[in-house]
Amino acid sequence: MLISAKYFTGKKPKALTMSYDDGPFEDYRLVELFNKYGIKGTFHLNSRYLDRDDYPAQPEKIKMADAKKLYEGHEISVHTVNHCDLRAVNNNRFIHEVMDDKKALEDIAGYPVRGMSYPYGYYNDDVINHLRYLDMEYSRTTKSHKSFYMPDDFLTWHPTCHHNDALDLISYFDSSRWNMEMPLFYVWGHSYEFSRFGDKWHVIEEFCKRISGRDDIWYATNIQIKDYSDAVKNLKFSADDSMVYNPSCTDVWLDIDREPVMVPAGKITNLK
Repeated sequence: MLISAKYFTGKKPKALTMSYDDGPFEDYRLVELFNKYGIKGTFHLNSRYLDRDDYPAQPEKIKMADAKKLYEGHEISVHTVNHCDLRAVNNNRFIHEVMDDKKALEDIAGYPVRGMSYPYGYYNDDVINHLRYLDMEYSRTTKSHKSFYMPDDFLTWHPTCHHNDALDLISYFDSSRWNMEMPLFYVWGHSYEFSRFGDKWHVIEEFCKRISGRDDIWYATNIQIKDYSDAVKNLKFSADDSMVYNPSCTDVWLDIDREPVMVPAGKITNLK
């Protein structure tokens, strides 16, 4: 019997997630675009700078009072209080930058904030170890790999590409050569780039239009991808693979001899 984790939730063979930093004013337009096309995004915010409007020194930020409603159906995530290089701060400042941002964003979101992205994309082994101690569950880098594999370590979660390259990779994502388990298309950027460096909104709208509405893609936030990956990894198989127990609260789909099989949350499933 051949068993593999070939599917995302809902028996979807592929997934797409979007990741945007800093909470600039242009997030209003980007979220509206995502909602129009059914795309899910994760938005990494610096709590100190919400409401900031000293453009052009900094791109104007969204209003804190709007954040909960604006990002509803998406994910709010940590980006540190002050957008600082976490490699260069002492332990006390590190805790402040991560945990105070987390607390402020949880007060806005109304749910536990569990992930983040690295300011400037900067990190090292010490930063990663500190985040493990603080129970952060994932952190996105800026090291695009132009591929579609799931991360080995979610605290060094490398994206597929910046949004400038996303359109060119759709055909690559659909190529039959990607005979891999759970291919993930992960796009990152800053929404102010669509306005500040010339009018580029047509780029992201064309991407959303071409990638949306497909039955073979799960449109998910970063934390939803992480939770599903954890559910797959935590499946408990019998010695002969005839049974599997799913201790999570998430239904998991497996490929059993090239047939999709659902392993319901909290249940034991016979595979033979």
